Amino acid sequence: MAKRDYYEILGVTKSATTAEIKKAYRKMAIKYHPDKNPDDSEAEAKFKEAAEAYEVLSNADKKARYDQFGHQAFDGSGGFGGGGGMNMDDIFSQFGDIFGGGGFSGFGGGFGGGQRRVKGSNLRIRVSLTLEEIANGVEKKIKVKRKVQAPGTTYKTCATCNGQGQVTRVTNTILGRMQTASACPTCGGAGQSIDKKPADADGQGLKVKEETVSVKIPAGVVDSMQLKVTGKGNEAPGNGISGDLLVVIEEKEHETLKREGDNLHYDLYVSLPDAVLGTSKEIDTVTGKVRIKVDAGVQSGKILRLRGKGIPSINGYGSGDLLVHVNVWTPKTLNKEQKQFFESMKNDEHFDPKPESTDKSFFEKVKDMFS
Repeated sequence: MAKRDYYEILGVTKSATTAEIKKAYRKMAIKYHPDKNPDDSEAEAKFKEAAEAYEVLSNADKKARYDQFGHQAFDGSGGFGGGGGMNMDDIFSQFGDIFGGGGFSGFGGGFGGGQRRVKGSNLRIRVSLTLEEIANGVEKKIKVKRKVQAPGTTYKTCATCNGQGQVTRVTNTILGRMQTASACPTCGGAGQSIDKKPADADGQGLKVKEETVSVKIPAGVVDSMQLKVTGKGNEAPGNGISGDLLVVIEEKEHETLKREGDNLHYDLYVSLPDAVLGTSKEIDTVTGKVRIKVDAGVQSGKILRLRGKGIPSINGYGSGDLLVHVNVWTPKTLNKEQKQFFESMKNDEHFDPKPESTDKSFFEKVKDMFS
């Protein structure tokens, strides 16, 4: 089933301010909160849906990527996600932002009464890709140094929070009893403290380990796009959950091709004789070399469009084009014989400029490039 538009979920427009987005989410969170709608699976689904929308739209970088690429910006293959896959711990951690304080638990007896699970820290790594890899998609094997629980480490229940990982405070408001929660100051929210640990472990019972992570990168990614591999960040102590590995795309510059969105540009230089008589030339594409025909009498500045030879759309809407810019190379030096030939052609009508209605101006060519 297709995901609903995040703006539609929160009932705001794309031009909504951060404050308006926060206000809309607060309204939805109160309306569909599990404590107000016990045993209501539909309300719970809407509660999670609103949290996912807010998680993306409240973040300037994620919002910009969502506006450009839609859900595809976060739902690519290989375990990537942006707002998707949120659990209740992730959702309630947002409430310190929209309601103030450490966290927001409910209108009555809290949410579920379960233990709060601490999440390990995220890791960020840059991956450099060639234009060919971006065009075709690629699977990369990446070496990552991440913290994992050291073998032999044991934990015991925190006496301060009785293993809950959080301390709560109840206040009365016009909406009823509001329960706020914050991480336990003793265990830092883990609900457990270290009982025993090996000598090479840190204060949380963790040690650094190098692992090789396989990352599937979909075709059409753009420079600086951030992909997420769930659970491949640092582990958390005790029964916590692992953080995520954030993969930042870095696009390598191509020797002959220039990227512009999903389109590619190629500068083709032809000699004056080839421009007059016509020729065929071999050019680079992201799928290998191809040979193209250059008609006799081609004009410098002409653009040849090879449809579908650009970069695949990250949204799956086909591929861009390869725009070949023809540049007629004028010789800078001539020998005596060559100079005499062109001198004799000065008054020849075949060499007089005679632009036709089909010969577009520079500005018309630029306009066509962006159409």
